[in-house]
Amino acid sequence: MSSISYRQVHLDFHTSEFIPSVGEDFSMEEFGDTLKNADVNSITCFGRCHHGWLYYPSKRFPELIHPNLKNRNLLLEQIEACHKRGIRVPIYTTAQWDGRIMREHPEWLSLDENGEYIDTQHVPEPHFYNTICLNSGYRQFFKEHLEDMIEVTGPENVDGIFIDILFHVDCKCPNCVAKMKELGMDPEDKAVRLKYASRMLDEFKEEITAFIHKMAPEATVFYNSSHIGPAYKNSFKDYSHLELESLPSGGWGYDHFPATSRYARMLGKEMIGMTGKFHTYWGDFHSLKNKAALELECFSMLAMGAGCSIGDQLHPSGKLSKGAYDLIGSVYKSVKEKEPYCYDAKAKTEIAVLNPEEFYPEDSYDLSISPSLIGTVRMLQEMCYQFDIIDTDMDFSAYKVLILPDCIYGNEKLDGLLKTYLENGGKILGSYESCLKKDGSASIYGVRFKQESPYYREFVMPNEKIGKALPKEEFVMYLRGIDVETDGAEVLMDKIEPYFDRAGEKFCSHQHAPSSGKAGYPEVTMYNGAMYFSHPVFRCYRKNAAAWCKAMVKDALEILLEDKLVSHNGPSTILAAVNRQEKEGRDILHILHYITEKRSEDIYTVEDVIPLYHTEFKIYVGDAEVSSVENVIRKENLAFTREGAYIKFEVPLIEGHEMIAIQ
Repeated sequence: MSSISYRQVHLDFHTSEFIPSVGEDFSMEEFGDTLKNADVNSITCFGRCHHGWLYYPSKRFPELIHPNLKNRNLLLEQIEACHKRGIRVPIYTTAQWDGRIMREHPEWLSLDENGEYIDTQHVPEPHFYNTICLNSGYRQFFKEHLEDMIEVTGPENVDGIFIDILFHVDCKCPNCVAKMKELGMDPEDKAVRLKYASRMLDEFKEEITAFIHKMAPEATVFYNSSHIGPAYKNSFKDYSHLELESLPSGGWGYDHFPATSRYARMLGKEMIGMTGKFHTYWGDFHSLKNKAALELECFSMLAMGAGCSIGDQLHPSGKLSKGAYDLIGSVYKSVKEKEPYCYDAKAKTEIAVLNPEEFYPEDSYDLSISPSLIGTVRMLQEMCYQFDIIDTDMDFSAYKVLILPDCIYGNEKLDGLLKTYLENGGKILGSYESCLKKDGSASIYGVRFKQESPYYREFVMPNEKIGKALPKEEFVMYLRGIDVETDGAEVLMDKIEPYFDRAGEKFCSHQHAPSSGKAGYPEVTMYNGAMYFSHPVFRCYRKNAAAWCKAMVKDALEILLEDKLVSHNGPSTILAAVNRQEKEGRDILHILHYITEKRSEDIYTVEDVIPLYHTEFKIYVGDAEVSSVENVIRKENLAFTREGAYIKFEVPLIEGHEMIAIQ
């Protein structure tokens, strides 16, 4: 059984000193019963908030207890109420945001290269977002605070510590400058400063985890940076597990979790997905997310092999919202029933996508997901391929096909890995600049770089290999591509030139000149198992969702990949993911059907569950014997037929989320 909690709440309590009577309506019995009745089995409660206040009876810092906290034992009583009901309580504290420290200890704040305080959120004042430097005297305060909090709580009562707001910061404060000089690093070079910031943050986490475990050896430890990606990989050894903060309506969007989780599950740590009950972002008091949206978010976590965490914020009075926990409970009741089919489940995959984040410039710790990766994830999910997102330290040989989406910039290490992968029978699909040498030297694709295309928009011509189902006429590509010359590669699709580029005196109509009919350089080529697209086809799909881009990639993958794991005859809005429970000898097929809409000016959400009827699935099982196929949610045995290495069956009804056990 998994050691993580599948039904967690992350209970924010960032509470201003200008709010009176804090905690006056808190009741241990009501608090515990509300959580228990909502099937919550873990809740992260606050030791210290972004305003800088403590919510426990501190011995070392009594002056930092929230001045209007009527119940001075709030955290301790929350823990007692939960433990009495078998509910875990990790304790929250903040690291690099603290309003009191921002006001009272400006010498502990990070400074940019111009000597200005660093506000990564760009929120008008007043706020608490000026970033604290962990290389200052603050570090000692932070350790004393942790020690105080653990001692007062009792080490035996500390289930875990959740440390929020840990960022790579381009800090040029006197402390960081002195440390860089001591290490022979140039503080005037931004790339060097960021490299030092990464090193310093890794050292901080290692020190703090050891410090916590010396006092509370069994406590879980997690550091939250709002994203899990290659930039933080060196420090994951100091995490007990991963929590993937990803509120779709709060800035992350519905594209974030699918991409992040498919990478995070490869890191050797159990993981929890984190969304919110809020209609928008954290701190959206007195709002409730649509139930269908919360279902999609939580059930997607299960499909990706994660536990669930739903963010809430406790009202300053200390009273939980009945509406919020009716909503959370309605979803967690279902999660509880599904958990046995999720424990120790590992994804079955056929394709790996190399993560572009690993190749971001050294002077940038960009936490955004590459548009090319989002386009890739969308395409593959819509076409029902099973895939992971990996980095160059992971095993390429576990996959039949490796995708290099648009912006994977080759290096000596990667060149060697790709050469070995191809020699051992692996297949590669690369596009645009990925591993294409700009000096014109030989590439794995059997083509050579000539130039960036002189046309900001040109066209492709479908044929019986690529674009098979498309009309045999030109289709526009919305982003500039690359001109390549063949060096042994077979050309599978041509580019078609426009009459001219829209520049200077030349223009035609509202956007671009039409096709001239003249074939240009290759669009798609094949060489020794490596296929190449000369346009950034994945970013094109992210930008414009042109169906012909997806059709081109579909045909390419059908050439490269035999024995697709999962196929169906339903719409592309189905998300299907298959996981293996080895001990139980079964595969679990998750089928989700929720459609996100942008009815709002600001956010995407889901309001309705639209059922699907009589959908046929085809599953590759190889030579394994299959004894039964069951919809475990509906307790329905499904008739199936065997066709060689495949089984076929019909799912009579898909309503939100179905789980099919293939024994």
